[in-house]
Amino acid sequence: MFCAAFSLGACSQNAGEPSIAEGKQLFNDSQFGGSTNASSCSSCHPGGKGLENAASNPQLLSVINTCITGPLGGQAIAEDSEEMLSLKGYIESLGGDE
Repeated sequence: MFCAAFSLGACSQNAGEPSIAEGKQLFNDSQFGGSTNASSCSSCHPGGKGLENAASNPQLLSVINTCITGPLGGQAIAEDSEEMLSLKGYIESLGGDE
């Protein structure tokens, strides 16, 4: 079950549960999503630059997959997967206190 405090990073990092720490690792992983080049999310968004308001985008999961299949040259991941939810949580954390 998804922890209510997930977006605040207060959940423990149990296997099979999304986490902001895992999301940050995936964000910086040049092999994430089966990337076929040396790019990662951080290649275009170093330190999360440009994603400060991404959490408010109702299509965020679709946008993430568009980046994976486009610039990263990888394969889309399931929107309900641990990887996707971890990456989403990390991106949401970039907005700070709104």
